This record gives sequence, C-alpha cells and structure tokens, in this order.
Amino acid sequence: MKVYITSAAAEAGEATKAKAVPHQQQQAARRGCRSAVVTGFLAGVLLFRAALLAIEASASLCPSATGCLDWRAGLGDWLYGGSGDAMEEFRKEWRRGRREASLLDPVVVEAAPDSLDGLMAEMDTMLASYDRLDMEAVVLKIMAMLLKMDRKVKSSRIRALFNRHLASLGVPKSMHCLTLRLAEEFAVNSAARSPVPLPEHAPRLTDGSYLHVAVVTDNVLAAAVAVASTVSSSADPARLVFHVVTDKKSYVPMHSWFALHPVSPAVVEVKGLHQFDWHDGGAIASVMRTIEEVQRSSMEYHQCDRSVVREYRRLEASKPSTFSLLNYLKIHLPEFFPELGRVILLDDDVVVREDLSGLWEQALGENIIGAVGGDHAGDDGAVCNEKTLGDHLNFTDPEVSAPSLGLQSSRCAWSWGVNIVDLDAWRRTNVTDTYQLWLEKANRESGFRLWKVGSLPPALIAFDGRVQAVEPRWHLRGLGWHAPDAELLHRSAVLHFSGPRKPWLEVASPDLRKLWLGHLNGSDSFLQGCGVVEQQ
Repeated sequence: MKVYITSAAAEAGEATKAKAVPHQQQQAARRGCRSAVVTGFLAGVLLFRAALLAIEASASLCPSATGCLDWRAGLGDWLYGGSGDAMEEFRKEWRRGRREASLLDPVVVEAAPDSLDGLMAEMDTMLASYDRLDMEAVVLKIMAMLLKMDRKVKSSRIRALFNRHLASLGVPKSMHCLTLRLAEEFAVNSAARSPVPLPEHAPRLTDGSYLHVAVVTDNVLAAAVAVASTVSSSADPARLVFHVVTDKKSYVPMHSWFALHPVSPAVVEVKGLHQFDWHDGGAIASVMRTIEEVQRSSMEYHQCDRSVVREYRRLEASKPSTFSLLNYLKIHLPEFFPELGRVILLDDDVVVREDLSGLWEQALGENIIGAVGGDHAGDDGAVCNEKTLGDHLNFTDPEVSAPSLGLQSSRCAWSWGVNIVDLDAWRRTNVTDTYQLWLEKANRESGFRLWKVGSLPPALIAFDGRVQAVEPRWHLRGLGWHAPDAELLHRSAVLHFSGPRKPWLEVASPDLRKLWLGHLNGSDSFLQGCGVVEQQ
C-alpha cells in the first residue's frame, strides 16, 4: 500500500476556494507546505544521522546489515514515539521496509543519496514536482542509504586492516638508512672492520663456563636492543657471550654495528651463514635440505587457482616471518654451535629485563628445550595463558590427529622467543630430521593444509615430549598485538614483541615502543642521523 502526504489544498479538495487565492499566495502556500513536510521528515533524517554515527562508533556490534537495521528500527520507534496518523504510517512503512531491505536491488542501493543534504534535496524535488511524498519510496530510499553506508563502513574497516597489515610489513626508512650507513662505515673505517670479537676474547666462544646467548636475525637494530637489554639486566655481564647469526646480505652492517658499539665486558660474535665452516658433510647437507625446502615452499605457496585463497596466501607470504630462512634455521642450532652444550635462544624482538642466569640454570631433565607453555604445563593442572596446539595445528586433518602422534589439541603450546636449549641432548635425538620430514609433508605434499605456514608448527611436532615448561615470567609474548596488564608487564623477565606491531614500527604501542627505544643510546650519531632516535 502506498501512503502519500499531500498539501492542505489538495487534501481539502476545495477547488473553488483555491481559485480565489492569488497566484503568489498559492505559490507561497506550496512552499510552506513543502517546508512543513520536509520538516516533518527531519526527525527521520536525524534518525538516519544517528544511525550512521552509531555504525561508525560500533560497527563491530552489527554482524550484518539487516541486524543493524533491526537495531536502528528500535531507535526509530523511540524517536517517533509521538501520535498522529502520519507517524503511525511511517512506523508501519519502516517496519515493512526493514523486512524488504535485504531484497533491495544493488543498483538501487548504489544509487541512494550519499549524504543528508542529498536526501533532503531529493525529498524537496519530489514535493516540488508532485506536491506529495510517496512514503514507501522515502522509506526504501532511507533503507538503501543505510545499506550503502553499512557496506562503506565494512569496506573501510577491511581497508584499515589491510593498511595496518601493510604497515607491519614495511621496513622504516630510518632502518634502511642505518643499514646503509653502517655498510658505508665498514668500507671506509677500519674500526668497523675490526674482529668481532677481538682475538683475545675468542676462547670464550666455546667455553662452557660462560653463559651463551644465541640471536638468529637480519635486523641490526633489533639485535642491538636484544643484546643491550640483556647486558644491562645482567648481574655479571662479563659472563655473557652473544652469538649473532645472520645472513650474507646483513653481515656487513651487523658486524659494523657491534664493532663500533662493543658491549664490554660481555662478548659478541657476529657470524654470517656463509662463514660457517662445517667439517661434517652431514651437517651442511642437513642445513641445505632445510634451505631448499623453504625456498621451494615459498614458490609453491603462491600457486593456487582460487582467487580468494590466492589473495589470502599473498598476504600471508608477505609477512616477514612466514618464509624467513633464518627462522627455519633455528632447527640447526647443534650444527651452528658444535662445541657448545647449552645455549639460550632469543628472538630479536625481545627486551630482557632480568638476569638470565636463572633461566640458564633451569633443569631440563631428559628434555631438549625449556619454554613457557611446554608439554608438561598441563600436568599440574595449569591453564594455558596463550595458545594451545589446536591453535597452531589443523586437528581436522587425520595426519595431525593420528593416534600414533599422540597430540592433543587442548595441550598448551610453547613458542620460540625465549628458550633454554640442551644441545647435547638434542644431538642424541632425530628431532632435526623429524622437523624436516614434517616441513616437507605439510608444505609440498599436503598442499599447506596441516597448519598455518610458519617455522613453529613443525617444531611443535618434532619436539613433542621433549619440552620442559619454565616459569611464565621468563617469556611475556604478544606485545606486538596488544599492551599487557601493567602488573604482568612489571613482573615479567623477558618481553617479546611477537605480533605485527613491532617496536621499531610507528604502529607499535607508544608506551611499549618507548620502553624498547630506551635501550638505545640517544646520543649515538648513527641513530640520530638516521632518525631512529630524536636528536637531543
């Protein structure tokens, strides 16, 4: 049923009386009538404006367009709580339009006005042409506007997420600058080429009486903070020996940084993958097997016929950690350090706030690796603070859920970031071979369906039953996703910026980023010149 609002003259049907009114007065009456009708619909427009504000303020509360319309209808009933036949008819049309909104032609939705002024202009045009408003048409037009704005808000949110994702992938100009400056310094300054460590400290590199910390990274700035924060938090810095493992392209700036920024009395070794001299042919063959598998997986991951999956894979593959060769090469720590029996493994995106001696002395029993959330965390009835195995592995696949594996989706999952590793115990097992087999199985043989691509999932299977849980305070992760509780932050020994909002990026939490930058020398000429820190 169509409902119309007409002018007073048309409603009364008093043709004779209308003829007696001068032409100018009739025109004025019509204009007044149009104004009155438009004013009458102003409340509806206010409803529309309020709905738009509500969409922007709480878009996450509206799972669907029709769901939001239901909510707006309730607000409309509140706004139109007055009496009168026109308002009653408007409420009826609104309810009916709400039901029909999902059936609107997309072309109609796209053609709907974009603003309040546009709606008012169309209503005024309708009154000027016909001296009446088609209530059904107006309601459907408002519904189309709401649907159009819903789609725009959802599209904007998707774009915002995508832009945030892109922001987390980029390398800031300041870090590019620092890398180039350090490489230039290596070429022109003999001090930047001096041995790291100095020859007199070389014996410490294989001396088991020292506390050995390994950092596998190609990020100079992150490595600098990880090392500096560990030294500043140590009760006995002279006992610390750092092993920074990097790739060939990052070796020169990494060497230059630590040659020009010694952390005495601690010792730092910088070594590129191209500098390892493995006398054991089996060791280099094993490392090359992992390198080749990661490279093949990176290429095959992008091959997919379905466009939606292809776009998802494109985003996943663009993450720095997805196919980072150095991340996968953590599985070769025994080959990297054949003369060491134990090492603490740190990710580069950490800040150490407490002496690591307590972690170094952690008893591992017969296990290989100590980590927060290890296999034995559930034995004492502990609740997982972070993720479970089911969050990492696809237990709907029979290969993962096979009884022979003995994995349970509800068990607590450990993670890289802060780990104490018994290299001697590792060498007595086939953990590395198991890791490589599952890496090949998941990536090329199963079509990447066993888990979300990354270096941790195959490690969760390979180290299963060989992980010792350590106290949660040794590893507070997830700071790249959200800022933790202040008390939890205060009592944690190592902070891990796992997640997309790395502390060297502008998208990082300002307070956490300030904490991270606090471990860099604000007066350093390299950092000031490249804008890493503000000039003082």
